[in-house]
Order: sequence, then structure tokens, then C-alpha cells
Amino acid sequence: MAAAKIKKGDRVIVLSGKDKGKTGEVVRSMPREDKVVVSGVNVAVRHKKPSQAEPQGGLERSEAPLHVSKVAHVTGDGKATRVRFETRDGKKVRVAVKTGEAI
Repeated sequence: MAAAKIKKGDRVIVLSGKDKGKTGEVVRSMPREDKVVVSGVNVAVRHKKPSQAEPQGGLERSEAPLHVSKVAHVTGDGKATRVRFETRDGKKVRVAVKTGEAI
């Protein structure tokens, strides 16, 4: 299993698919499945019948997981960048490839 280059709380941009170009924050990371859940992106809609617990019924919207290869970390100026690892002061840190700044 590779080290997690994209983690919970990171700002990411979607690179491909129906939500291409949208940005959001990683809500959940699933490193074993190589998937992430991004807020406001890849929204799935389920139709719910009225029930005792939910008498109104209606549409239930939730974010579905995306493959981690479809997202990229966003730099300060809003552009996509890859992530690499460096050792700084004896610690392993994530670094943006384009800018060289620690994440």
C-alpha cells in the first residue's frame, strides 16, 4: 500500500468525469480502496419512499467516492499539482511538485 498523498481535509480539484474542474475538500479518505469522498462532488441521488421514520420521503443526496487518480491537490493559486515526499529536518513531509511548498 502506497503512502497517502491525498488526505482528509485537503483541497482538491477533479481532473476527469462529469464533475471535471470542480474543487472541494476531502471529507473521507479510503486508502485501501484508493478512493476519496469530496464535498459537493460526485453527488448521488436516491429516491426514498415515505416511511414512518421519514413521512415526507423525497430525494436523498450524498457524495459518492471517487478514485484518487481522478483528483489532484490544489495549490494556493487554484492550480492542480502532484504531491511528492521529501525529508525535511528529519521528518517526512508532503510537498507540492509545482511550487515546492510543504503541504
